[in-house]
Amino acid sequence: MSSSSPPSSVQEAREALGKRLREIRKDSGLTARALAAAAGWHESKSSRLENGRTPPSDEDIRVWTRICHAEEQAADLIATARGIDGMYVEWRRLESAGLKRVQESVLPLFERTVWFRFYQSQVVPGLLQTEDYTRAILNTVVAMRQTPDDVEEAVAARMNRQRILHRGGRRFAFLIEEWVLRSIIGTHATMADQLGHLIGVTTAPALSLGVIPMGVVRGNAWPAEAFSMYDDKQVSAELVSAGLTVTQPREVAEYAKTFSELAGIAVYGASARKLITSAIAALG
Repeated sequence: MSSSSPPSSVQEAREALGKRLREIRKDSGLTARALAAAAGWHESKSSRLENGRTPPSDEDIRVWTRICHAEEQAADLIATARGIDGMYVEWRRLESAGLKRVQESVLPLFERTVWFRFYQSQVVPGLLQTEDYTRAILNTVVAMRQTPDDVEEAVAARMNRQRILHRGGRRFAFLIEEWVLRSIIGTHATMADQLGHLIGVTTAPALSLGVIPMGVVRGNAWPAEAFSMYDDKQVSAELVSAGLTVTQPREVAEYAKTFSELAGIAVYGASARKLITSAIAALG
């Protein structure tokens, strides 16, 4: 998905902001043409802003509210617009300063979260990865996106972040699709070590690992993009070209429902370990 085609949640937020701008203009008694003339814009710019097709700059908002005699709303509107920009961040931009910084950037979020829920349809979740598995993934990221090569520092940062698993007062729920177990990342030895590590974590307290078997009747629990839930306050979803941050309560609730439905068709404990050991055996 390209940055010119944002996901629906981002577009809905832009449209909601545009609607607020339209209401401010109408409350002032101005037509779109009159506002554009006062601002020195082409009339089409006002239309694009009001319909959410063009995200407003800080200066656009200041001009809009000044002309409409609603300067007191400028700060709130600017904060809203900046929040929308932060919802959808291209990986290339996020990773431009190196992968280590990306790993460290989520530490404050992890520190304040009590209930973690992770669904992975692509790779083993980061908190459950071995060093070699992480190294193989990040080397691929460097090759694909041509990011700065600080893989070893980034691996160390991710391993350091895993210490949160052993702190008290937190709960962790992981869901993975069975094909994650069957997708060979790195070498066969890397994958075998990773799968063995997963067997070990299935007995950890305050942590559950569910595996959704291939061939299970899906019902409403369709495969989804990989996502992480932090309490009921924030969701981070992984798209091909970007990361999406969701904080709108209605949307967070939709992800919570999806997680619950996926959890309902997963297997746990001995049944999950059986699928993992089968995947190890398939490595030869």
